[in-house]
Amino acid sequence: MILHNTAQVNTRIDAGTILTIDDNFTTLTDHSLIIENGVITQISPTESVQHIIASEHYCLPNHVIIPGLINAHGHASMALLRGIANDLPLNIWLQEHIWPAEGKWVDSDFVSFGAKLAMAEMLKSGTTTFSDMYFFPEVVAQMAQTVGMRTQLACPILDFPTAWGSGPDEYIEKTLELHRAFESSDLVHMAFGPHAPYTVSDDPIRSLISAAREHSLPIQMHVHETQKEVNDAVTNSGKRPIKRLSELGLFDPDLNTQAVHMTALTESEISLLAKTNTSVIHCPESNMKLASGFCPTQALSAAGVNIALGTDGAASNNDLDMLGEMRTAALIAKGDTGDATALSAKECIRMATINGAKALGLEQLIGSLEVYKQADIVAIDLDHLNTLPSYDLPADIVYNTNASQVTHTWVNGKLLVDCGHLTGIDEDMLKDEARQWGQKIKSGNK
Repeated sequence: MILHNTAQVNTRIDAGTILTIDDNFTTLTDHSLIIENGVITQISPTESVQHIIASEHYCLPNHVIIPGLINAHGHASMALLRGIANDLPLNIWLQEHIWPAEGKWVDSDFVSFGAKLAMAEMLKSGTTTFSDMYFFPEVVAQMAQTVGMRTQLACPILDFPTAWGSGPDEYIEKTLELHRAFESSDLVHMAFGPHAPYTVSDDPIRSLISAAREHSLPIQMHVHETQKEVNDAVTNSGKRPIKRLSELGLFDPDLNTQAVHMTALTESEISLLAKTNTSVIHCPESNMKLASGFCPTQALSAAGVNIALGTDGAASNNDLDMLGEMRTAALIAKGDTGDATALSAKECIRMATINGAKALGLEQLIGSLEVYKQADIVAIDLDHLNTLPSYDLPADIVYNTNASQVTHTWVNGKLLVDCGHLTGIDEDMLKDEARQWGQKIKSGNK
């Protein structure tokens, strides 16, 4: 509830609890956040800031304030393909259902509305930054700026033509053009998105590595998504995918390489990832739904590898809820290792916040609540039956909380969700258009 409407600072948030996710995982009780021009300028006990009058003043005594969640891998516009193919292994799901549907339906209109639908869902569940790998990234960039979300766009690179381009050379050049166009944007960041080892050959990988190094751009790629991918690579080339990619230079320490999925890893491969500062993007719910295998998060964490979290696309998850993704990651790690201490609640929260920021190369801007960082902030209402009583706040967030408890979401200091409602998107109109798209896709008539 807004209490004041006079201005000395932009925003003041008085919170029951603030979970900063700083290096010490500091938890603050009865503290306030002061925001000016999209930046956190002060974090102090609420009793000491009573003299500060804000244009927007929020009193949230039953809430925990956390950094905005970072969805480090997904395909936002595939929200329009949510549930189109279920209970199928990856190769059948992808080759017999998703790729044909994309071939028929994907154009700039599909991508624009699908991205808007996904952003609305993410904002309402506490995600403030997302990494996207999909066609027409320039359309997603414009939509992100319109909505006000922060994004990394891993522009797709494949060996073959798609709706977005003729082949690798054009994809790489388009990525660089977009990088130049959005270089000064506060919200939009570009990356190279080579799809997977089995869809991108050696020469394009060498070219994009060279361009990434020259322009300081990250690289995000699906790697070791399944054991079948690894087995097929060994059969076809005599090399496991990570060995081939390492020989090409993808895992050089001077690059920001983000490896998505990462199942079927050996000890030597985990050691390589640690030595080269490669980030792993873990997508537990998508991996489970497609029976792709398990990412060995406990072993990766023990080796010092930075692990972030992603939902993957809604077509294989089928939601974009990072709170649920944290819970699933924690439970999988325990079930996979037989160790109940594996991947603690605190580790999972780090994976969804500061580790995601590190993976995207944005840790100086976002990922924790600290003075001089961008005001990407989420408020979660703990005054619910499922979060009472409370004995362990990080565990409450990971194991108890659901997306409906997210009441407020700020990105860059701008309030985008207020009391559970989107401030800049008409939800009724959004749902109506989503139904229309669903009917059109189901009918098969473009």
